[in-house]
Amino acid sequence: MTDLKLRSRHWVVNEKGDIIIGEGRCEILENIEKTGSLNQTAKIMRMSYKGVWSKVKVTEQYLKVRLVATDKKRGSRLTEEGKELLEKYHRLKERCLQADDKVFKSIFKSA
Repeated sequence: MTDLKLRSRHWVVNEKGDIIIGEGRCEILENIEKTGSLNQTAKIMRMSYKGVWSKVKVTEQYLKVRLVATDKKRGSRLTEEGKELLEKYHRLKERCLQADDKVFKSIFKSA
C-alpha cells in the first residue's frame, strides 16, 4: 500500500452550526495581527473589507468579547482576548491532528 496521509480541518461552531472560528477566521486574525490592517488583511485574503469585518464581528458577538481593536492612528490589532482565542485554536488543532493521526494509523496501518 502506498503512503497515505489524513488531511482534516477543524471548526468550532455554535449550537446552530455557525462557524465561530476555523481555518479562515484563524487566518484573518493572524493577518490582522501581522499587518495591523483590516484592509491589508482583506487584500491578502482576496476578500472584501466588509467580508473580513463581518466574520470578525460575528465571532465577537457570539463570544461577547472584543477580538480586534481599531484605531485611526495605530491601525488594527488583536486584543488580549483575540490573541488568546488564536492560541486556543492552535492548541486545539494541534491536539486534534495528533489524535487524528493516531486513529488513522490504527486503521490504515501497513500490512
